[in-house]
Amino acid sequence: MADIQIVSETPINAHQLKKELERIRKRDTELNFRANRTEEYLQQAVPEIKNADELFEKIMKLNIPRLREQHAHKIIDMVPTTVNELKTVLQGYTITLNSESMKKIVDTVNEFLEKK
Repeated sequence: MADIQIVSETPINAHQLKKELERIRKRDTELNFRANRTEEYLQQAVPEIKNADELFEKIMKLNIPRLREQHAHKIIDMVPTTVNELKTVLQGYTITLNSESMKKIVDTVNEFLEKK
């Protein structure tokens, strides 16, 4: 068996994963079983956002202390529209944000959804 070595780990959101699966499909003309199942799940469970990358940039430009890339990607995946929904999304992480920061994030997400 080949010795697999992880070169780097970077968090991505579901929209970036969809793009990556499309790129792999074009390259290989066919996806393997797991990739097909992942693609089916993404089509059913992930809300459509046209410019997820732009939303990511806007969230990161808010310069909220302790907010990391992985948190921003999770926010994009779940698209919380209220502060309570955002609290629920971030509950799984050891991060505490003040109510003002959470309000900024929710306003940014809602503003982006209105543009859509």
